[in-house]
Amino acid sequence: MTIKTVCITGGAGFIGSHLADAFLAEGHRVLVIDDMSGGRQENLPTDAEFHQLDIRSSEAAKLIESARIDVLVHHAAQMDVRRSVADPMFDADVNVVGSLNLFEAARRGGVRQVLFASTGGAIYGEQDRYPADEQHPQQPVSPYGVSKLAVERYLFYYHTNYGLDACCLRYANVYGERQNPHGEAGVVAIFLNRLLAGTAPTINGDGLQTRDYVHVSDVVRANLAAVGQEGFRIYNVGTGIETSVVALYDELQKALDVDLPPEFGPAKPGEQSRSSIDPTQLLKKLAVEPPMQLSKGFRRTAAWFEQRHRSA
Repeated sequence: MTIKTVCITGGAGFIGSHLADAFLAEGHRVLVIDDMSGGRQENLPTDAEFHQLDIRSSEAAKLIESARIDVLVHHAAQMDVRRSVADPMFDADVNVVGSLNLFEAARRGGVRQVLFASTGGAIYGEQDRYPADEQHPQQPVSPYGVSKLAVERYLFYYHTNYGLDACCLRYANVYGERQNPHGEAGVVAIFLNRLLAGTAPTINGDGLQTRDYVHVSDVVRANLAAVGQEGFRIYNVGTGIETSVVALYDELQKALDVDLPPEFGPAKPGEQSRSSIDPTQLLKKLAVEPPMQLSKGFRRTAAWFEQRHRSA
């Protein structure tokens, strides 16, 4: 598939902006759609064509339909799990209805492929086995996870009925440079921000709950490798390694060379106790390099946050 124009929704955000950089570096024309509710102007590459639009809007649909887009990289989303529980209708409006608005426009506008930022942890729910492969039962326990699974199913519909190629990339817990330390998501960014401020972070519960942490550069490589893949495909994007919150915190202290014992607070109601996803299919079928080691990724991320803290 010859690719000229790529449109990235959520392209001013943490992951989306890294993708915009990568596609520009490959010589593509890059359009960014972002309503700036979570994105940052400083993240936007100067060579990208920026459109401040809500994915639910008719203006966003018109742009997708008319801009001769080859690949739609869909990252814009309501991503706060707790907000999805508090307001499932808003979550579905953004994540499901907003996505359908784009997919209908993509169908009309001749878009050839959609790369969709799905979720590994939330879509599998409380796992039956570790790490979970792509065939693991999908049993989401939050409206956020339900909405991501619904969008995957809609993409299968668009592929089956309209021939739209689609690749659903089920991300583990993504961390790295540019992550927002002020939201609910992104414990790595939150901990680094507080450590640099000399404030002890709070660990919810006993800190033994595990997650699969994958560096943003590995997510970028997965997206680039998925471009041009025909059919309907699903890949996990993770490391397959469980890391507890306590172990993660220790690694971040080492990366910053600080010693600040954390505080412990009550566990979050309904929080998953364990999560990890198996990236074997991604590594084999798309020949993607093995993911970055956590210690290296944490050092790289800590260095970026430290530099930003010094210049603030």
